[in-house]
Amino acid sequence: MGDWSARHRKTAVFGWLLFVVLAAYLGGAAGSHKITDSESMPGQVAQAAGILDRAGIKTPAGETVLVQDPGLTADSAGFHDTVDRVVAALRATGKATALRSPYDTGAVSADRHSALVQFDLVGDQDRAADNVTAAQNAVADVQRHSPGFRVEEFGEGSANKWINDQFENDFASAEWTAVPLALGILLIAFGALVAAVLPVGLALTAFIAAGGLTALSSSFLHTSDDASSVMLLVGLAVGVDYCLFYLRREREERAAGRDPRTALRIAAATSGRAVLVSGITVVVAMAGMFLTGIADFKAMSYATIVVVVTAVLGSLTVLPALLSMLGDRVEKGRVPLLRRLKAADPSSGSRVWNAVLTPVLRRPLAATVLATGALLALAAPLLTMHTANLTFQQLLPKGNALVQTSERIQAAFPGAPAPAGVVVKATDIESPAMQQAITDFKARALASGRMHGPIEVTVHQAQNIAVIDVPLNGSGNDATSTAALRTLREDVVPHTLLTVPGTVAPVTGDTAGSHDFNQQMTSSMLPVFGFVVAFAFLLMLASFRSLGIAVTAVLLNLLSVGAAYGVLTLVFQHGVGASLLGTAGVGAVESWVPLFLFVILFGLSMDYHVFVVSRIKEAHDRGLETRAAVAHGIRSTAGVVSSAAIIMVAVFAVFGTLSMQSMKQMGVGLAVAVLVDATVIRGVLLPAAMTLLGERNWYLPRWLGWLPDLGHSEPVAPPADGPTAGAPELVSM
Repeated sequence: MGDWSARHRKTAVFGWLLFVVLAAYLGGAAGSHKITDSESMPGQVAQAAGILDRAGIKTPAGETVLVQDPGLTADSAGFHDTVDRVVAALRATGKATALRSPYDTGAVSADRHSALVQFDLVGDQDRAADNVTAAQNAVADVQRHSPGFRVEEFGEGSANKWINDQFENDFASAEWTAVPLALGILLIAFGALVAAVLPVGLALTAFIAAGGLTALSSSFLHTSDDASSVMLLVGLAVGVDYCLFYLRREREERAAGRDPRTALRIAAATSGRAVLVSGITVVVAMAGMFLTGIADFKAMSYATIVVVVTAVLGSLTVLPALLSMLGDRVEKGRVPLLRRLKAADPSSGSRVWNAVLTPVLRRPLAATVLATGALLALAAPLLTMHTANLTFQQLLPKGNALVQTSERIQAAFPGAPAPAGVVVKATDIESPAMQQAITDFKARALASGRMHGPIEVTVHQAQNIAVIDVPLNGSGNDATSTAALRTLREDVVPHTLLTVPGTVAPVTGDTAGSHDFNQQMTSSMLPVFGFVVAFAFLLMLASFRSLGIAVTAVLLNLLSVGAAYGVLTLVFQHGVGASLLGTAGVGAVESWVPLFLFVILFGLSMDYHVFVVSRIKEAHDRGLETRAAVAHGIRSTAGVVSSAAIIMVAVFAVFGTLSMQSMKQMGVGLAVAVLVDATVIRGVLLPAAMTLLGERNWYLPRWLGWLPDLGHSEPVAPPADGPTAGAPELVSM
């Protein structure tokens, strides 16, 4: 592929540009089809959403206005007047329907100092974020003219609007921060503008093309906002890394005195192969997320696979063509200051790695024990890890106005902001038997002591469906709420509603959604882990035809993932150092984050592993004994691994600064794992383990001799010692 691209460079370059433009245009024209409610959650929640979808019932977004005064009670004339003004202001917007005064519904707190005005936004939930602004402005106007009162709004529309706006702002912030950051690091690494721009340009065009392809195919596999974020995160990281590996090897061969075509062929046969193998590994690992059965995971998996395949395709086609076109002009735009710094001490990077590598190779057993012990200590907090589907209050930054409002509503009206919903589908919803069952349901729910009023029933007679809203005790995702949900599902519903033949009554709502999601995650954890580990092992076995290298790769990856889990638990669950990230411990790790991190890290960490071990195997195949091959492989890849790791850590760390708790956890977890992987794993444990194994690294049982040889087909002579004058040298950072 590299040789063809170099010989047909115009075709390769313009073909790539045409592909990117067409993919982006067609994807934009087709539009993105987002995951529906019935797809997004498993269990009874999905069943309830499916019933409503098939019946054509669009559940409106519910909103609540808290009217509160510490001095006046709801019985006073002044309090009553404020409530009336809220109702009138909302009605005047034309965006509120089903307005309900607390004097009609009884939504007054036990101490009589708080009341709830409840209403629905016109239209369905998809339009809630657009329609809520008028209501918020009306409530804010009442607040300004009501000194002494607290008049605040919270609900599905308010929450969705804040999340959508913040998601868009965070996404733009990540783009505008991560891209210049990667460019700056590459500029320091190469000391030349053209060489620095190439990896970023490739990554961005791969991301643009992948975004178009994902949108184009979203009609049969729906996408999500989370998928777009992950695609940017992974696309930028792997796109830059793949180009960096390829470019670094081509420049190294040119520095050794080889002609341009030979340098490209060697880069294609070595780094190009490493890119292909690592890309396949990421794709296979991400495919494991399909086993979860959760639509958002499938969307993230598919988007990541598309962007990785696109980045690999660009690295193996358009990159060799561009390098063939540019030749040594890839060194254009050199930065004088960086050039002087590198000229002053060109081997500073290698001295750093030598300082680490020399004692490791001298005492490999001690290095293995110490490094493994340190990583196990870092991973130890994962034994206390508690995962949960974080509530709105936990997801948003501490001190957020909406969070404070929801907490005040929760304090005055436990269970009020997010009641459970029972979707009743009956043969005849108006039959006497069904009406009696609903009456019995209310009585049994209140008698349980785990639910409270007001219990509201909305009947859709034409579709024979009723939706019953039941406030649960507890905060929404604590043990009290979970116990109430279990009572509702296992006792109240079966002994009342389901006694009527032909009736189904799945329970939905935030608490139910969190419970069902966690159940699905727990049941899918083992299959996903097994799938990823097994296929990563088989890919390493086929790539290097070595049992030892395959086993070592899996074990080392598990250590880096464990360390990331430990840090996540320590920071985000227990709050240790959380203030440094602008957050606080929330008592739990977002339930989808550990599985997502495992899958993506098992794929991404193979970037370095394949690149470094390929270099070690290359040296061993030339006749070096294992210890010398390990030393050569680590030293010759130190600069590029350091640069690539810093870029990945920087990109992931940007996501650790975003507002949403889930994005913070994902970014920090990825950054920690990559940092550990590129330093302790690749700099200490890998060389120590391979030195201890010696020639057993290359052992392949006879019964596995049928495995294909995926190594490059031509031997690569060792490069000359040291770069030639004026040749680029990546600094190890």
